[in-house]
Amino acid sequence: MAAKKSFPLRINPEVLAATQRWADDELRSVNAQIEYLLRQALLKEGRIKLVQQVTTLVEQVEQDGNANSANASDDANKD
Repeated sequence: MAAKKSFPLRINPEVLAATQRWADDELRSVNAQIEYLLRQALLKEGRIKLVQQVTTLVEQVEQDGNANSANASDDANKD
């Protein structure tokens, strides 16, 4: 990964406070949250390309302890 550069940022205090709350909700630092938001805006506008996308599969755990993915239970109902 390329080295990151420091950049001083002047920001409205209300925007900074809202960004801090959002970062706290996402378990990120304010710096990481700002970088995330900038990256998402650049992707949306086609200014950069997505290099890798990570997808997380969430599984449901039944009462008997067996794990079933949401898709697997839907597939079972099709038969």
